[in-house]
Amino acid sequence: MNSIKGFIIAGTHSGCGKTSVTLGLMAALARKNLKVQPFKTGPDFIDPGHHTRAAGRTCHNLDGWMLSGETLRDIFSRYSQDADASIVEGVMGLFDGYSALEDTGSTAHLSKELNLPVILVIDARAMARSAAALILGFCNFDPETPVAGVIFNRVGSKNHEQTLREAISLTEIPLIGCLPRRDEIATPSRHLGLVTPEHLQDLDLKYNALADWVEENLDLDLILESLPDIPIPPRFDEVPMIPRIRIGVARDEAFSFYYEENLRILRESGAELIPFSPTSDKELPEGISGLYLGGGYPELSAFDLAQNTKLRRAVAEFSASGKPVYAECGGFMYLMESICKDDRVFPMCGVFPFRCSMQSRFQALGYREIELSKDSVLGPAGTIVRGHEFHYSALEDMPDSPEKLYLVSSKKNIPKTEGFTVNGNTLGSYIHLHFASNPEVARNFVEACVNSSLAEEIEP
Repeated sequence: MNSIKGFIIAGTHSGCGKTSVTLGLMAALARKNLKVQPFKTGPDFIDPGHHTRAAGRTCHNLDGWMLSGETLRDIFSRYSQDADASIVEGVMGLFDGYSALEDTGSTAHLSKELNLPVILVIDARAMARSAAALILGFCNFDPETPVAGVIFNRVGSKNHEQTLREAISLTEIPLIGCLPRRDEIATPSRHLGLVTPEHLQDLDLKYNALADWVEENLDLDLILESLPDIPIPPRFDEVPMIPRIRIGVARDEAFSFYYEENLRILRESGAELIPFSPTSDKELPEGISGLYLGGGYPELSAFDLAQNTKLRRAVAEFSASGKPVYAECGGFMYLMESICKDDRVFPMCGVFPFRCSMQSRFQALGYREIELSKDSVLGPAGTIVRGHEFHYSALEDMPDSPEKLYLVSSKKNIPKTEGFTVNGNTLGSYIHLHFASNPEVARNFVEACVNSSLAEEIEP
């Protein structure tokens, strides 16, 4: 059985700098010629894009609410097979998840499911002896969560560092290192989180700067030596399935939010995924029998999307033909009549008879479980799948009786949005579904594409 070094970078709260620390560690270890496998806790899409670029290997999401423990372990094992080190970035604070009353979906929950030690990142600005109380609180709150060490971030000076070292001596938790405050190397943010890699320049310079920051202040060899070996069960080589159908997948600077497992399960179900760019391509890929329009930032590319009238028309005609189309969040917005932003209206595909308007604060945020109320391209009525919703746009000019498909359950049991259908085989929603929570959904979509293609072949 193979073994690797594996650990989780967790934080005391959002904004403590755990993403910068994680990217710095990934980039530093990767340039030491180690195979670094990145993972991200929770439903995030943006951090995984940065992880992929920094580590040189595709990042995968591990979400303890959307996915079962068995599925989490399967994903971690699948992609850690040939790695030297697997690094998981946590979400929010260490114990923050689906509920304040239990730890499902939290970084702590994932740590216990995967038996991975936690390295806790603490924003040490304006903190001295209180750091010891904070550490003891996090370590004693749930003794089953293995905190292997602490990294102090945003340390102000050598004197500040010495004070923090004295404070942590009041605990029994190892100090892994102190990182000085370097605001200039932080990755910029915007309304949905960090700026995506597709919208940043000189990324290699940014990751190298973070790697330098980490190498200069942390002993990487000591970190790896001090962590336990994580056994990785062997897997039998999987025989790739011969593609049965071609599905177009929107992939460009406007549409980049996809769970990698969604794409893998579609391929495993017999789909050949063909990327295309709604901002620049003039035609849909040849020979496709389905469309998958994921999320992203269509509002930032609204002008380019609107200008590309030929592709918008092709998407609308594809939907009208009855071929399967699945769109979520940004892709859903693209299928509407228009996107309104900064008092400007940008025409979109016009598949759904309503529009959306960008707001100053988020309109929905949280986990969702959906049940199909009737048969669709995702499966029969009663099919249940889990996902997550987070967006700043709001629906406007809704028809009196739009055709709805989802029965939505959320934490407060008050659904914000639902799934909508047109022409029977086009489905759109703000909710990002995780197909690994119910792989039959992906298989059903592929089967719908196959059936649509067969029906087209036999038409006189």
